[in-house]
Amino acid sequence: MTSQTPADDLVAAFQIEEQPARGRIVRLGAAIDEILSAHDYPDPVAELLGEACALAALVGASLKFEGRLVVQAQGDGPVKYVVADYDTSGGLRGYCRYDADRVAAASEGFVRPGARSLLGEGVFIMTMDAEGAKDRYQGVVAIEGETLALCAEQYFAQSEQTPTRVRLAVGQLHDAGGRSWRAGGLIIQNIAGDLARGDTDDAWDRAQALFSTLAEDELLDPLITPEILLFRLFHEDGVRIFPAKPLTAFCRCSKERVIGMLGAFPESDRADMIEDDGLIHVTCEYCSKTYVLEPEAVSAD
Repeated sequence: MTSQTPADDLVAAFQIEEQPARGRIVRLGAAIDEILSAHDYPDPVAELLGEACALAALVGASLKFEGRLVVQAQGDGPVKYVVADYDTSGGLRGYCRYDADRVAAASEGFVRPGARSLLGEGVFIMTMDAEGAKDRYQGVVAIEGETLALCAEQYFAQSEQTPTRVRLAVGQLHDAGGRSWRAGGLIIQNIAGDLARGDTDDAWDRAQALFSTLAEDELLDPLITPEILLFRLFHEDGVRIFPAKPLTAFCRCSKERVIGMLGAFPESDRADMIEDDGLIHVTCEYCSKTYVLEPEAVSAD
């Protein structure tokens, strides 16, 4: 492993040498800090959204088409829903809707509330949306386990029958410049046996055992590069990391999109949107950017 892979804001595939297991690693620094800092989320909510973004990049990077992958979970808990959107250009965005009082109540005590505590009874959804396609593929499973990683493992077991392990981590880095959010993740999947490869169960058990030694702080430490981390885990068998894909915080909102959206409303509804200053204000749920528009600009579209 001699290539100089960047340390942050990337997703990269890897292969355990001579073993029927492959995976991907994601590291997020400035990109996830921009996404999470766009809203004043309580820490448990920010951590949940950070997990969703890391997971979207891990899974989305495997897409064989141009388009996007959306990770979403929704339920009857303190967090109504969390959604993360990855497109194959490397753009990431995400958003949570939550009840602040219920989140505060769920956060009391010494244990950080996880996905199950925050989302309650509900569903975990992955949507694959190919550019230009008429139909989208969507898989749905019940929310099970206290992390989105466990939800994802359940999804792959039920929807794709692919043995999968996922680890996600989100935290804050404190330094002289203040605090900033970081996130990381690792996914490994078993390659099914065949006549040429033979049975892969023992090799998969070994890969899982090594994967289980991975600590969350290793996924977050900016001084531990992806190469170093993968070498720590799989050096006995050897591991090859492939060229990384850069990731950025990117929102699809624009003035033109907002005008188009408002233009779909009846004129009476648009009139109700006009505020005291005589203008229409629209704030993007994802990036928190506010568009201020003259009513005439919308109606003339």
